Amino acid sequence: MSDAAKPVLPDDRALVFVGFMGAGKTTAARRLARRFGVEVVDADARISERLGMPIDRCFAEQGEAAFRALEEELVGELLETARGGVFSLGGGALHSERIRNALRGHTTILLDVDVNVAWERAAGRGRPLARDPQEFRELYLRRRPMYMAAADVVLPADRRDRIDAALPSILALADAPAGTRLLWATSASGDYPVFVGRGLLGATLSPVGGNGFLVTDDQVGPRYADRLGRELAATIEIPAGETNKSLQTAEQVWIALGEHGMTQSDHLVALGGGVVGDLAGFVAATYQRGVPVVQIPTTLVAQVDSAYGGKTGVDLPSAKNYVGAYHQPSAVVVDVDTLSTLPREEAAAGYAEVVKTALIAGGHLWERVRTGADPDADTIFECARTKLAVVAMDERDGGVRQVLNLGHTVGHAIETVTGYARYRHGEAVGLGLLAALRLSGQDELRDEVAALLAARGLPVWIDPAEVDLDAVVAATARDKKRRTGQPVPFVLLDGPGAARPGCQVGDEELRAAVGELAQTGGGAS
Repeated sequence: MSDAAKPVLPDDRALVFVGFMGAGKTTAARRLARRFGVEVVDADARISERLGMPIDRCFAEQGEAAFRALEEELVGELLETARGGVFSLGGGALHSERIRNALRGHTTILLDVDVNVAWERAAGRGRPLARDPQEFRELYLRRRPMYMAAADVVLPADRRDRIDAALPSILALADAPAGTRLLWATSASGDYPVFVGRGLLGATLSPVGGNGFLVTDDQVGPRYADRLGRELAATIEIPAGETNKSLQTAEQVWIALGEHGMTQSDHLVALGGGVVGDLAGFVAATYQRGVPVVQIPTTLVAQVDSAYGGKTGVDLPSAKNYVGAYHQPSAVVVDVDTLSTLPREEAAAGYAEVVKTALIAGGHLWERVRTGADPDADTIFECARTKLAVVAMDERDGGVRQVLNLGHTVGHAIETVTGYARYRHGEAVGLGLLAALRLSGQDELRDEVAALLAARGLPVWIDPAEVDLDAVVAATARDKKRRTGQPVPFVLLDGPGAARPGCQVGDEELRAAVGELAQTGGGAS
């Protein structure tokens, strides 16, 4: 690579790799340093040099406390005086408050590694904290929230060359509003950046060329379209609401794009909630056999769930999301400030997806959500990371991705039976969660989730005078996950962080769980 082709290293902040043992921090840092034509600063190597001995020998002869004291002194001083460069820190460096504070002046890149992969890479290689697999796993779980809290960038560690693709987006953070974070999404069909922060509507972050064609709805467009930091070739507004997520609306958008002269070198911009994102994504997947789409979600349900993963589509009268395609976005830009104008009912509906995602994730995300605290930028970031970690393993619903449907089988049936008009998507998902938890035998957890939903004003029971519960049960049999000759598979939960897809549920069990939703009256509605 010639000097002219080299990226420019920021001169006022360092790029610092952090993460657990075996994440590949040193390798990634060296790769990136070569791109900039500089030497990497490897903290563990500097410490060994200062000690005059390998780190495992220091642990054995002087103990971990002595090592951590030296690490804090040396790494803290390096970061506090650095004005640029590429650094790699040891897995335990973030235990130091001094080091965590020093990182705030730099761009911290977390290489997010699976614990099993980390063990395979670290065990038997002279690492003093990688000798017992159970202790290793417990240490991983303790450190994980610390890494996530410090990270400006979260980059999957499965392929060490991902840093090359992510580098332009990492460097774009320097010009983004303070506090902006980057999550690098991966899938079999492509990778893309997810930016989460405040004041991002006017920021130019998404690396997509050509002319932008905006698809929005008649509620979001008038409020936010003129704040976008990009010139648009055309703006196409659709009516707001789930009833408009239809083939008829998609056809109207296709026709409008053709009339405005959109080509394959251009891209769509989807500004709005789940309906706009799903429909615009489907239009992007099918217009001229596929054009790029940038998702700019403005509702909580879209920011924590529907904007990611590439599922696009429209509804049929008989079932939800029956016509669609997998089409990954080229970028997702999440401006949390847009939630400030979200109606209370819409915010509550999105909260149901936050609870669902936290139940799937377990761990520190569930512990945070179960307190009942309002979702903030960090919660949204963690929900997105949870979903995208699942999508990376199974883009097209062949197995593990089905865990993301927790609560959705009954929830979608409720939406279908009520013509997509009585319940918002998140409200129906909340009811579906309660049914799924009862089917899972998680009675105490069901009560806890019901209390969280009710505190937000979400429905925790159904008025049988308004909803035919037998029709809801029947509608689950038409769920799009069904296979010919087989019952519809359900996602059940053994506990937070332990979802099981592909479960069979008996007719009487299902009828009882759905029927119970009409027998717990007195809750919010």
